Amino acid sequence: MTQEHFCTVDTANGKVRGLTSAKVRQFKGVPYAASTTGLNRFQRPKPCAPWAGVRDCFGYGPVSPQLPSDIGSDYARLVQFDLNAGFGGLGEDCLHLNIWTPDAEPAGKRAVLFCIHGGGYAQGSGNHPLYDGAKLAAFGDVVVVSVTHRLASFGYLNLADLDPSGPWADAGAAGILDLVAALEWVRDNIAAFGGDPGRVMIFGQSGGGFKVSTLLGMPAARGLFHRAAVQSGSLLRLVSREDSVRIAQAFTENLGLSKRNLRDIQTLPWTQLLAAQTQVGMHLFSPVLDGVNFPAHPFDPAAPLESIDVPLIVSTTQDDAGLFFNTFNLTDAALKQMLAAAYGAKAESLLALYRVHFPDKSPYLLHSQIITDAGFRRFAYAQAERKAAQARAPVFTYLWEWTSPAYDGKFGAVHAMDVAASLYDERDVIVGGGSRAARTMCDMLAGAWVAFAKTGDPTHELIPHWPRFEPTRRSTLVFGDPPRVVDDPYAEIRAFWQNMPGPFSLFG
Repeated sequence: MTQEHFCTVDTANGKVRGLTSAKVRQFKGVPYAASTTGLNRFQRPKPCAPWAGVRDCFGYGPVSPQLPSDIGSDYARLVQFDLNAGFGGLGEDCLHLNIWTPDAEPAGKRAVLFCIHGGGYAQGSGNHPLYDGAKLAAFGDVVVVSVTHRLASFGYLNLADLDPSGPWADAGAAGILDLVAALEWVRDNIAAFGGDPGRVMIFGQSGGGFKVSTLLGMPAARGLFHRAAVQSGSLLRLVSREDSVRIAQAFTENLGLSKRNLRDIQTLPWTQLLAAQTQVGMHLFSPVLDGVNFPAHPFDPAAPLESIDVPLIVSTTQDDAGLFFNTFNLTDAALKQMLAAAYGAKAESLLALYRVHFPDKSPYLLHSQIITDAGFRRFAYAQAERKAAQARAPVFTYLWEWTSPAYDGKFGAVHAMDVAASLYDERDVIVGGGSRAARTMCDMLAGAWVAFAKTGDPTHELIPHWPRFEPTRRSTLVFGDPPRVVDDPYAEIRAFWQNMPGPFSLFG
């Protein structure tokens, strides 16, 4: 390794040194806020102290405490979620950014793509291989940033309502406040990396989409980003204080704490907190509608005014809900029984409706799509409709139909199928492991990401003209073979679910 492989940048806190590979400068583990250990636990993020000399940022920093996914799950291995805790280690000093930027001097400042990882509010990290930004930075001549932040109980434990007199006012919002702090860091420092702080696009899939949805309605985040994309994670409502209190009570009781000794929670080993959240249910923790950090639900009953001028992309994959099931040998008879139990007299007509459009689909994939349409897709439509109703910034929608060849194609177009393509990771098995088809899908979706980040319009030369979504036409870009624009795709199916009663919860 020679000196030309190193690169140094001045930040507000001190100099950081990264590595250059294939003309892309890479800085990993750059702190954007202080450690959240000890008295900083369950508090809003604090500024990190400046340092003297040069800080080497050659490797990933720690990630928020969590457990890896089951390595016996084919889906977890398909999206590599068994590797969530494997890059950077675990710990509460987890507020770091990873930055990829071309080494050539730009003619002007580059657009910035700020990637927020998935995994609900409980798992994942910006260190995961799925979110590596090197290829996207080179492909699009853009700056790519990924972020780690607090998760589950560490980021969303409603202690304020357990002990209103304690120092817990922001505990139920800490994980999202971390993202605000990271975006503030980008605003103040990204120009030194060649980025344009006035052209920042935030995007995320699944839990990353939940977080993008939340930031769109958050007063503290207003003005920190200028485009947004939600992939299979359209969140309309936050958890109520009442529900979050019940979760917090179960968690603190598991730790043997009460209001009398609640402050001891800041001195317990983080491993003890991790064990407690696992027993209570790590996916129960999410941002709390506290009336202060979050004065209203992000997209219910309407789209938020805080982001009224921010262009938005909203999407789903055809078979998103397949991540919840491993019933690959499901039979037609068993599917009929399941639908009859769930939908009663409407089950027969429902199945017939799907068979008209998808006569050759396996019962497993048909079930996955039905659950997707009942939940993920219904929420995505509602989010797009409410954004369009503001009649200000445009909203664009896409449907990912392209089927991964991995695992003999049994997953169809499952949840997270489009993540690798959005980051131009053509080597990922999800999009075909470097095949020509993989490169084509990356060219199309990553090209749309780059165009959108730069201009607010995702259309580029490799896809059809992508019209904005309007409630009357409902134009949608379908990423399939071939890519095409369809007005109101599968309209009869959408209408069926729109007329079905059901609570607007996280998943339906």
